[in-house]
Amino acid sequence: MEFQQMTSFVAVAEENNFSRAARRLRIAQSSVSLQLKRLERELGVQLVSRASQPVRLTPAGEAFLGEVRQVLDLAGQAVEEARGVAAGRAGTIRVGFNFVAGRLVLPATLRRMHAEHPSLNVELTCMHSGPQLRALADGELDVALVFGAQQRRGWRSMPVLRVELVAMVDKRHRWARRDAVGFRELAGQRCVLFGREMCPAMYDEIQSAAARTGTRLDIVEEINDPLATAVAVRTRQVVGFTSAPRWDQSAAAGLVTVPLVGPVPTLPVHAVWRADRAPGPVEAFLRCLNATRVRKGVRSA
Repeated sequence: MEFQQMTSFVAVAEENNFSRAARRLRIAQSSVSLQLKRLERELGVQLVSRASQPVRLTPAGEAFLGEVRQVLDLAGQAVEEARGVAAGRAGTIRVGFNFVAGRLVLPATLRRMHAEHPSLNVELTCMHSGPQLRALADGELDVALVFGAQQRRGWRSMPVLRVELVAMVDKRHRWARRDAVGFRELAGQRCVLFGREMCPAMYDEIQSAAARTGTRLDIVEEINDPLATAVAVRTRQVVGFTSAPRWDQSAAAGLVTVPLVGPVPTLPVHAVWRADRAPGPVEAFLRCLNATRVRKGVRSA
């Protein structure tokens, strides 16, 4: 049973006339007649009585009409949903984000999304940058908000903002009252750092700053959980690293963040997506993100 056969049947049933049905469908009358004959042959029943004027439905045609209308209505809804997804008006987009993006840009982006695309559902997952990138590669995320630009074939990225990295110490540490600490001073301190697999950009930026200043970092342990890092900093008097936007959380845990200078290590946050993903929802999210990414106190990437 073909779509054109059903639309021809419904038009004849509603117009009670082949010529008017043809004009409504903007096709030749002979085509309407042919489609209806094919439908009747396929079903094995007569749907209309051609002997009467106007054309009347047979009992089988009356029963079939209601079912066909439901099918066409569902088909129309499916077409509109498909068009809505393609245009970014409907569907679901899966977004991963890190702490910084979740605090600085995501709330305003989601408010704009809700206002401009109320039928577009956003599924959120908070993850470190490394796991986000793996999920994006595996097709489990549509957009990842991560530290660092990503240069991969078939991937696209958009800079969102840039944040500073700071040293994190216990409030009893001798640096706790300092306005800033020179990066070279880290050479005399025991440090903990995220493993590269969890946050490649942060790991690389700190190691790069160390190389530029000729500083040998004493990394006593790699810890991949922020809470575990905070516990280590408080109890073992080691120096940790975090992004400046985490300051409130660190302070609440009895920690202090101290700016690093000479150089100041910084991290860009990028929105990353795969070029082969559904363009409509992704483009809608990126437009809203781009419109809200400039925040007070945050430097654009």
